Amino acid sequence: MKFGGTSVGDVERIRRVARIVAHEHREGRAVAVVVSAMAGETDRLVKLAREAGGEHSNRPGVGGKGFDDEYDVVVASGEQVTTGLLALALRQMGHPARSWQNWQIPIRSDDAHAKARIDTIDEAKLGAAIDSGEIAVIPGFQAITGEARITTLGRGGSDTSAVAVAAALGAERCDIYTDVDGVYTTDPRMAHKARRLEKIAYEEMLEMASLGAKVLQTRSVELAMAQRVKVRVLSSFVEPGQPNKGTIVCDEEEIVEKQVVSGVAYSRDEAKVTLLGVEDHPGVAADIFGRLADAHINVDMIVQSESRHKGRQNIVFTCPDRDAPRAAETIEAARAKIGVEDIHIRRDVAKVSVIGIGMRSQVGVARTMFAALAQKGINIEAIATSEIKISVLIDAQYTELAVRALHTAYGLDAV
Repeated sequence: MKFGGTSVGDVERIRRVARIVAHEHREGRAVAVVVSAMAGETDRLVKLAREAGGEHSNRPGVGGKGFDDEYDVVVASGEQVTTGLLALALRQMGHPARSWQNWQIPIRSDDAHAKARIDTIDEAKLGAAIDSGEIAVIPGFQAITGEARITTLGRGGSDTSAVAVAAALGAERCDIYTDVDGVYTTDPRMAHKARRLEKIAYEEMLEMASLGAKVLQTRSVELAMAQRVKVRVLSSFVEPGQPNKGTIVCDEEEIVEKQVVSGVAYSRDEAKVTLLGVEDHPGVAADIFGRLADAHINVDMIVQSESRHKGRQNIVFTCPDRDAPRAAETIEAARAKIGVEDIHIRRDVAKVSVIGIGMRSQVGVARTMFAALAQKGINIEAIATSEIKISVLIDAQYTELAVRALHTAYGLDAV
């Protein structure tokens, strides 16, 4: 069971979480609980770390050491507090509970501070404690290196922690409790006819998470898919014993009725970078995108077309909006070598996507999308596709209109 920051936002909410956990324990289930820091606590700790040491980075510090390892020490403390509070609340209710810090288990990761990846979990002691009837309360978002230094997994990393613990323990299921009651066909705030999905395939959830859906962290879905951990997303604001079905994230084979499109996702955190008059010869694209990769800029859509000038081409790509200035600087620094005539950045764009495993066996999916957008007078600036996804780049002001139009066009509206 995993509870996010909103679910443990104050002591009263922690007591609610304790009641939910206690209910599962009374039902005879062996329980491990992963918790985030209380809502707002990580932001507070990040601010303190930045005030003390500046923006965290791998720049050298005293003695050649970086700053990220000490940054992790600070920001990881929020989850430790939550584990203790939840264990206390459970004990007060008469249930055996104990907090386990990552070094006590241990959960080991690589040494990429602030963005570490879990390598191994030694579940022997933890599993024995759970088998004895104890409720284990574990901090999410963090691990330790081989040298016993604290690492953090990046924002939203508690989801990944929970899936990793579930995989290590061979758990029947990993329940992710959050402030929504499941995964919806689209953002209910965007389309009031959005409906909760009973089941969604790992591949679909991975696409939705990477395309802007905030329900689950992308890496947690990747891990669940790799380890075949069944995940359930459900609300932490429903009292124990009340209906709380949520959404199951599972293998495609477990879904009997496969819809052509399962959901519509969107992201406003997009920028469109246009390189005009790029020299047209082998190796130029590799040079451009190699430089962007070295600058840690994640590129999504890429469109290449002929320029009006012979021997040149135009290249358009999208990247996260916050990375757009750095992308332009990276290209500008190599402008003479690459042979770029002009660089344009447009930041008032949005990416809207339709996702569904049913696309693999259905024709006309793209036509439906393009026709629905055309009917609303929405112009498409770029297109990207995969086996189960079609994404388009549009003017940001039409995001809500596009999401609603596509939700209706694919028959996703609640009846």
